[in-house]
Amino acid sequence: MSKTVMITGAGSGFGKSASLAMAARGHTVIATTETDEQAAALAAEGPQLTVVKLDITTDDVAKAAEWDVDVLINNAGFGQTGPMADVPLDRLRRVFEVNVFGTVAVTQAVLPRMLARGAGRIIIMSSISGVLSAPGFGPYSMSKHALEAMGKAMRSELAGQGIDVCLLNPGPYMTGFNDRMADSMWEWFGEDSLNAPSTPLFEMMRQFVTSDQRDPIEVVDRMVELVEAETTEEQNFVPPELAELAKG
Repeated sequence: MSKTVMITGAGSGFGKSASLAMAARGHTVIATTETDEQAAALAAEGPQLTVVKLDITTDDVAKAAEWDVDVLINNAGFGQTGPMADVPLDRLRRVFEVNVFGTVAVTQAVLPRMLARGAGRIIIMSSISGVLSAPGFGPYSMSKHALEAMGKAMRSELAGQGIDVCLLNPGPYMTGFNDRMADSMWEWFGEDSLNAPSTPLFEMMRQFVTSDQRDPIEVVDRMVELVEAETTEEQNFVPPELAELAKG
């Protein structure tokens, strides 16, 4: 059955690939991007998509209230690494503005129409970092832990009104996102930082996260499955074996 699917952060990575994949399967896809440049590029590549510039941290969010969508995929995200003792607060706030407050804002904009018809699904892009935290990845992990709390609360709150909410928890995949995030702390972290003595540890973590990344088609396929499934599990780890790692 064809559905109307809205995807945030569709200008690159999982969002872009999933938008094209779902449109190819006959779904009506509203693919939103952070910038006009991304929107133009995606529209040229996927003329079958409805492409809209929608920065989830701005008044653009109001556009989402105008659309009747069956499934909202909260995919837009921002990565920032660095030790908690040193991370600039403006960078930490930016992570939360995108990953948490922007995600909540879009969800709240879409929900009234879902609730009016008593049906809908919200998929929240979390991460393995939403259940684990590693040295140097605290800023990003904090925001994903917040999304875990959001998703789990909303799943219980909205189930009785016909709205299904689930979380998607990928590990490291080769979209370029992890590489940019792993490098982000080195834009400001240096020998004068409080945690400078731990530099070898942070360099090791950067190498670990950016090595042996998996094919993103695994996550895209899971996104399509979650859109089309009759029911969902609360958390959905990709690859599935991450579920055991998440248990501790």
